Parts: sequence; structure tokens; C-alpha cells
Amino acid sequence: MKTANTIDSKKPAQKQELIAANIKLLIEQLEAGHSDALTNYLTAMSRFHNYSFGNVLEIARQMPTATRVAGFWTWKNLGRSVTAGQKGIRILAPIVGVRRKKDDEAEKDITTQNTRVLVGFRNAYVFDISQTEGVDLPEMERVSGDVGENIDRLAAFVRSRGIQLVYNEGIAPALGVSYGGRIAILPGQSKAEEFSTLIHETAHELLHKAERRTATTKAVRETEAEAVAFVVGKALGLKTGTASADYIHLYHGNASLLAESLEVIQQTASVILAALEPPAEDEEETATEAELTAVAA
Repeated sequence: MKTANTIDSKKPAQKQELIAANIKLLIEQLEAGHSDALTNYLTAMSRFHNYSFGNVLEIARQMPTATRVAGFWTWKNLGRSVTAGQKGIRILAPIVGVRRKKDDEAEKDITTQNTRVLVGFRNAYVFDISQTEGVDLPEMERVSGDVGENIDRLAAFVRSRGIQLVYNEGIAPALGVSYGGRIAILPGQSKAEEFSTLIHETAHELLHKAERRTATTKAVRETEAEAVAFVVGKALGLKTGTASADYIHLYHGNASLLAESLEVIQQTASVILAALEPPAEDEEETATEAELTAVAA
């Protein structure tokens, strides 16, 4: 069994077979549909409102650290209570009224009698999850396992490509962001999650440069990056469960999209795995510039 600390660099054919096997496993997970963890997560998230841009700014101004906000009763329905003494975050809630049609207009069209209209706005208050207590919200599966020295090797590889790597709490709730020449990682993740996130963002950097970024959809880009994270993580012995399949489903990716990107996923996973190989006294396999150029093409 391969561990998180070793890769069989002397048998590249076996490495390619391992990559292919892991891609096949991911396709099977995608074809199986949503996991129970994802279904429960989506059910819980559906109870949160989408706030207007103005209200988002209001929330950020009053509580810059807020990550997930909801009203008092929404939190109650989710099994959580607002902690005593917490101050609500003020937002503007729409007041919607009903305008009745005149009798002569209603007789002409009996299918629509009344019209909902915006009357005005009122003050309403929401609370961040940090201001509440109770049952944990459903979460998708997380990556776990021992990454050993691989996270340091991956960080060194990223920097060797001229990509800046920073840790920034300001990107929350995102776990990682690829800016094109710069990767930001959210601090505080477990080592396995941080490693998987860094693989994902590294894949974006290798795959989705200017030319290819404009030629692909977000669903394709996220499917490719997370597929690479899954393949590399599995090759290193990490426990991924359905975490990657759930992530891909969230971005409306599927097995068909993944199949269309097989070649670039395999190439990118191979390049990253080669970069993670421990130094050998005899012959060390490294990624050639041609491989990297082919990945980005």
C-alpha cells in the first residue's frame, strides 16, 4: 500500500495505471449521484437567503468576520440558538404588498387577479453562525490522512514555478483561491485539507492560464482542478471519501465533463506527483518543461 510519504518513482507505468484507476473511481462516484452528506448539506444551505449587494456590504461593515448569517428563526429551525447578549447585524428587508386589479381589468384576465409590489424596506436583524450555539451544521466529507513532507514539497514546487503562495484569512469562506501567478490558502485547515486545497489551486495555475481560462466554463475548470486533487490525494494514500465528487457536483460538474478532460487531468496529476517524489540517490524522475507546456496548452 502506498503511504502519504512515498511514491514509486522507478515505475512510471504503474504510476499512470494508478492515475487511471483513481480517475475511474471518481467517475463511478460522480455517476452514483449525490452522497448523503452532500444532500444534507444542500438541504441546510437552502434555508439561507441570498442577500443583495447592499446588504452584503452592510454585513461586512458591521461584522467583517461574518461567514454565514441568518435570522433568529432560521437558526432555530437549523437547531441552533442565538447566544444570549449577541447584537444583531442590521440589514434592510423588503416590504411586499398586494395591489388588486380594478374590476374591469380583472374581468378581462381572470388568471391574474392581484400583483405583488415592493412597498418599501424595513430594518431586520440577522446573526452570524459565530453568534449562535447548538447542533453542528451538515458538512460535506473532508479529506483526511497523513501528508508527511508532501505539503512542503508541493509548496516548493509551486514557488519554483514562479507562483506566489500566501496564507490569508480574508479569503474565507473559500479554502483556497488561484489568482494566476498567486495562490492564497485559508489558514487553520487540517494538514490533509490544506494539502488537498493546495493541489486544487496548483492545478488551476497549471491548467487555467489566460488562453485556456477563457475557453472553458467554471464547471469544467472546477471539475478538472478537483479531479487532479482527488487523483493525487488517492495516490498518496489520503482518505478522500466522496469529498471531491461532492465538490464537483456543487459546481454542476459530472462524469461527462470529467471524461472530456481526461488527458489534461492525467498530465497535470502526473506532473504534480513527479514533483512530490522524494529525492533518490540514483535516478530521480522529474517533470520536463515539455510536459508542463502540454498541460497548460
